[in-house]
Amino acid sequence: MKPTAAHGVPLSEAVKVWLRVAALSFGGPAGQIAVMHRIIVEEKKWIGEQRFLQALNYCTLLPGPEAQQLATYIGWLMHRTAGGLIAGTLFVLPGLLAIMALSWVYVLLGKVTLVQGLFFGLKAAVLVIVVEAVLRVGGRALRNNAMRLLAVASFVAIFFYGVPFPLIVVAAGLIGFTATKLGRTEFQAGGHGAGGRPGLSDAESLLGEDTPAHARPNLVWSLSIGALFLALWLVPVGLLWLVRGPDDVFTQISVFFSKMAVVTFGGAYAVLAYVAQQAVDKYGWVTAGEMLDGLGLAESTPGPLIMVTQFVGFLGAWRDHGGLNPLLAATLGGLLTTWVTFTPCFLWIFVGAPYVEALRSNKALSGALAAITAAVVGVILNLAVWFGLQVLFGELRPVQLLGATVDVPVLASANIAAVALAVACAVAVFRFRFGMIPVLLASSMAGIVYALML
Repeated sequence: MKPTAAHGVPLSEAVKVWLRVAALSFGGPAGQIAVMHRIIVEEKKWIGEQRFLQALNYCTLLPGPEAQQLATYIGWLMHRTAGGLIAGTLFVLPGLLAIMALSWVYVLLGKVTLVQGLFFGLKAAVLVIVVEAVLRVGGRALRNNAMRLLAVASFVAIFFYGVPFPLIVVAAGLIGFTATKLGRTEFQAGGHGAGGRPGLSDAESLLGEDTPAHARPNLVWSLSIGALFLALWLVPVGLLWLVRGPDDVFTQISVFFSKMAVVTFGGAYAVLAYVAQQAVDKYGWVTAGEMLDGLGLAESTPGPLIMVTQFVGFLGAWRDHGGLNPLLAATLGGLLTTWVTFTPCFLWIFVGAPYVEALRSNKALSGALAAITAAVVGVILNLAVWFGLQVLFGELRPVQLLGATVDVPVLASANIAAVALAVACAVAVFRFRFGMIPVLLASSMAGIVYALML
């Protein structure tokens, strides 16, 4: 492959750009997508606004972390398979290393008062960050009342009635597809960027509006690259099953997170509710508090928010190390989790993206993807409510409401310190517009001071 493609951007320059994106990829998917948009579309002008949104909507439709998949998609568009691998891997690598190091600190020093205070403070800040994500994603995705209504319906369906997210995805997609087919414009792209200003057109971008030759559908290439990544993903899972048996913790980790890679749609925020339920209630790998600690780690480090799964796999293998050194087992468990979580992401992009590019002008498909993005906002809101209940209250009580059973907080069990810290973080973020990192640091320090005072 030539180092410089027709658009004039050398691969060596692309590596530097993706390193910069990775280093700035704090704040969960909402913040990461905003960073990518600013650097790739506004600053570098690699691709246009509509192409960026089309790719984003496709990645939102996929199971797994949409921001990492979006980086892979754009890297592939610009520099073929090598570019996709570089962009996707660099997006993950800083978080992998940071979460692994912090996981070691957590299991070795987690009972120390300072560390407990640190994580207490992180939880309060993370709650506010998740709420901000709802508003940021909603502000970008919910352009009219029809999309807002779809988001509300998605929240009600998943929060009150436990409707599986794949079913919500299918229903939203059908609504957007059918409405657009019937001539409705509610789910058509508005042609505006994240800030509401007219975006860079595809024709004005370096890539141009035409589809590059390597990005056109090719069945032989799709089957070949698909078979390669399918083997990289599933062969280790099969070997663990055969060698260690189905009840071994490493087999369970590889199977569970492989299933997660297939069935959990809507990106990182949608995934977390599913992972929390299964990892806490079914497998006992982590407690609800530890799940929030892991989310705090993922929020305070660069990379995809879904890196919290590495923390879950780390603790699962730490507790059930099978005769291995606990730290060695935990490290292997964390790395295994990351492998089976992210390898499928490359599979979805390399196999599916050429066909998405071929359908870029299909308004009905674009309407379906936009409707799915709106539904995801409701899922993120569900996650925000779940985290809020876990962080701010010590006791929940099941109540019959609207024909469903939901957990409502016992007001007397409110954690006053957590409430006060969350309110302070909210004021810092929404009133004074402080960035995520200062808020996380300040909240962590406040948590440490509070722990030392007890």
